[in-house]
Amino acid sequence: MGVNTERRKFIGYMGAAVAAGLIPGGVSRAFAAERSTGLPRGEKKPFSFEGVIGWAREQAKKPYQPPVISDALKNVLSRIDYDAYQKIRFDTDKALWLHQEGVPPIAPFHQNRGTQEKVRLYTVENGQAQEVEYDPSAFTYKGDIQAGDMPGDAGWGGFRALYEKDHSRDWLAFMGASYFRCAGPQDQYGLSARAVAVNIVLHDQPEEFPRFTEFWLEPAQDGGLHIYALLDSPSLTGAMKIACQKPNDTDIVMDVTVRFFTRQAIRRLGIAPLTSMFWFSETNRDEAVDWRPEIHDNDGLALWTGTGERLWRPLDNPKHTRTSSFVDQSPKGFGLMQRDRSFANYQDDGVFYDRRPSLWIEPKGDWNKGMVQLLEIPTDDEIHDNIGAYWTTDEEIPAGEERAWQYRMHWMKADMFGAANVGHTIATRTGRAGVPGQKRPDTGLKYAIDFAGGDLASYKTEDKKITADVSASNAAIQNAYCLRVVGQDYWRLVFDVFPDGNGPVNLRASLKDGDRQLTESWVFEHREHHF
Repeated sequence: MGVNTERRKFIGYMGAAVAAGLIPGGVSRAFAAERSTGLPRGEKKPFSFEGVIGWAREQAKKPYQPPVISDALKNVLSRIDYDAYQKIRFDTDKALWLHQEGVPPIAPFHQNRGTQEKVRLYTVENGQAQEVEYDPSAFTYKGDIQAGDMPGDAGWGGFRALYEKDHSRDWLAFMGASYFRCAGPQDQYGLSARAVAVNIVLHDQPEEFPRFTEFWLEPAQDGGLHIYALLDSPSLTGAMKIACQKPNDTDIVMDVTVRFFTRQAIRRLGIAPLTSMFWFSETNRDEAVDWRPEIHDNDGLALWTGTGERLWRPLDNPKHTRTSSFVDQSPKGFGLMQRDRSFANYQDDGVFYDRRPSLWIEPKGDWNKGMVQLLEIPTDDEIHDNIGAYWTTDEEIPAGEERAWQYRMHWMKADMFGAANVGHTIATRTGRAGVPGQKRPDTGLKYAIDFAGGDLASYKTEDKKITADVSASNAAIQNAYCLRVVGQDYWRLVFDVFPDGNGPVNLRASLKDGDRQLTESWVFEHREHHF
């Protein structure tokens, strides 16, 4: 399926870049002053996004040409593993737009074992593009690899955007296939996004990973950054525009426009694909083998359907690969969220899971009929990405077709998007079914779901106005009740599930006041736990 291994390479080298300070630099000021500032650029040429779209359209009419990497370059890059990569540092004084007010400085990535295909970088100013020519002397090499070892066909591995006022930190990174990610308002990288997913989750065909081949970077008037990119793969080409707003302390917004042109028939096209990691939380604590209480980039999939219903699906680490589909018409949004923001629930002061961003996808225009698919792959460690989410349809797209999509990405801290009046899930716990103090049944599972927010705090248990609405397929629900947790502003819904063995058990639960639903709909695919 590819989601796991491909992004693992990307994250590994991205992590190395952070640790090594590839952008910003361990280069002393005295040494940097002796070197020429800036990076060499080519001649100016007219540029427009329509031109990128035209190039993608024309490329799709030609046979796919895989990137050519010389044996000399392969040999050098094969030696740049994680440890070697940490010894290669970018000279911050050479960052693009370093001293230009209102513009985020840009620092290129070095190639490495995991990202051997080079990309071309251009700057765009006043409608004119200039190529940023590759310059190995922009890096300092403190290990066995030296600038002189890089052969003539070497190039850039990707790029990062630095904070304008603090060059020791970056907030946006592009490297590997079509992956990119944002540090979010709490300045901590977590999940990733991709430009597109091709033939994802097909049992008889491997997933294809289109790659960014060229980037055009343009400063935005609001202090943000406009990124234009060309995509290529055996099955499609693409043109993408990402308008990144200036970072702030609430969320980082990106407006995305994509156009795809198919070379070959595509059986499943994933739009706005997200990739993340979930090992264990309070929901599946029987999986925990680490001393930390929880380990995950995100803890749930949130959906806002075309009919206005809010859904919350806690993430899981299943025994076998599992795909869940949420069919919809004209969706209002979906995203992988990190709702649990308590440091005490992670106890990790190194990678700070409590600070990792949520990512909400807000469609622009009518996406018509399709589905959000959630992919969950078994994992036994935090280094493996095992979660995917994307929008797709049942349509097989023939060769020679064109598709266009627009959406807004919100890299955010908040746990819900545009739903202040709706109660939301804050925890999902499981345990043995039955009643404490009595003989427990041999089968079954107890669920305890906590809801907070909206109007819930205004209700009291003794009012008896709030009722539990619980349903299940292929299972019996017993001992269902709800109450306000003593001394707290949130409510707890508790019930036992007893599967009948006739098929998958899909659960749905919410809290109501009469006919009025007070909370989002909690949904989950039951699986047996062993305590």
